Amino acid sequence: MVPEESVGSVETRMQSASLALEELLVTAQKQHCLTVGIYESAKLLNADPDSVVLCVLATDDEEDVALQIHFTLLQSFCCDSSINILRVSGVQRLRQLLGGVDANQNQEEIGDLHCMLVTNLQVDHYRLQEVGMYCQESRLLDQWVPELVLQEREQLNLWRNDRYGN
Repeated sequence: MVPEESVGSVETRMQSASLALEELLVTAQKQHCLTVGIYESAKLLNADPDSVVLCVLATDDEEDVALQIHFTLLQSFCCDSSINILRVSGVQRLRQLLGGVDANQNQEEIGDLHCMLVTNLQVDHYRLQEVGMYCQESRLLDQWVPELVLQEREQLNLWRNDRYGN
């Protein structure tokens, strides 16, 4: 039985996992261990599912039925293959993280950020362990596809200052 968590504890855990995910995605991109795009991700999952360690599904529009169908299929495949899955909102933040300095870059230049797969990193990245632990803890709480909200940099700095008293 999992003890009840306070709202503050859950919020802190989610913020910590969000920061870990951001750092993990940037590191994976630098190491060429990040596959971006629904089609590209499906091809990789078909060809080499054992190389995938994390699936990130991102949307800010829950009304897009076609996208939800893709997500359902990807989630099912990842669950069957024991791949950790995260659903995130904050596509604009992902563009900032993965698009470099210019957050206003054309989406085609960055790629389709709705689905991203992290493959085996060249080094054992501690942030991957942190994100994996968040996914595992969420499953223990019967949340099979955990959700995170990626916050804009200004909101994140306010949270850090509030948490650490900077």
